[in-house]
Amino acid sequence: YRFGGNTPESGFDCSGLIGHVYQTRAAVITPRTVSRLQNWGQSVPVNEVRSGDLVIFTQRGVVNHAGIYVGENRFVHAPSTGGTVRLDSLNSKYWAQQKVAYRRP
Repeated sequence: YRFGGNTPESGFDCSGLIGHVYQTRAAVITPRTVSRLQNWGQSVPVNEVRSGDLVIFTQRGVVNHAGIYVGENRFVHAPSTGGTVRLDSLNSKYWAQQKVAYRRP
């Protein structure tokens, strides 16, 4: 993890990882900040989420984290300072307590 990072060489923050993946895999340019990702694309109901959709997390009314849904209630993200890009479950104790929204470009 690196705040402001958006390349494999420099490291990633959560929105930088999303931008890198979307740009290199789908030629789609995404907003650079989590706050701008929260309104990007279309809202997706939880029962229609599919691989590639964004997972947007909110705490105390503030959007604070995002990842990419990969199926089976899992998402990939750049977690926090000192962490590495990883796969996590939305059902884990920590993530299950977060308010989650899904977006599709």
